[in-house]
Amino acid sequence: MKARKNIIRAMIIVSLLIMNVSCDQISKAIVRNRIDENEQISVVNPYFTLMRVENEGAFLSLGDSLPKMVRFVLLALFPLAVLGFGIGYLFFKRNISRSVLLGFAFVIGGGIGNLYDRLVYGSVTDFMHMNFVIFKTGIFNMADVSIMTGIGIVLIGSFLGKQNNNTEPVPATAENTGA
Repeated sequence: MKARKNIIRAMIIVSLLIMNVSCDQISKAIVRNRIDENEQISVVNPYFTLMRVENEGAFLSLGDSLPKMVRFVLLALFPLAVLGFGIGYLFFKRNISRSVLLGFAFVIGGGIGNLYDRLVYGSVTDFMHMNFVIFKTGIFNMADVSIMTGIGIVLIGSFLGKQNNNTEPVPATAENTGA
């Protein structure tokens, strides 16, 4: 029974990773094939636009002016090690909550999608931009959405877990009843 649960758990993890990476890579392939670099397409004017940008840096192009070797170490090798650790954590750590497992799978799936771009294309394809009137996003992609969704799942799960722990009654013992 335990072996069966472990196989099902591993299949769920692999499925979540594949779904996140696939969603990211399929959307980027469509953008690379149909949108020219720096072309802007208004989807919901002026709130949501598509604009293909090849980002050689990290979040919001941070590090794009670093020397190529430094950028490779910081934006490819280091993330590769972190993602490897994260995958090992998902598969071998048994007592993590479902929200942490789900959230980490989203974060790792998004990380794999962006790392794949960086290793294969030398840059990450970003293409979505949102204008919320009072603030605007940078240009991002589905891997970034996966990463942010995963972080949100972990934070909400942690918050709700603490809320549940704080509201559970404490069992009566000799120590806390004064007996």
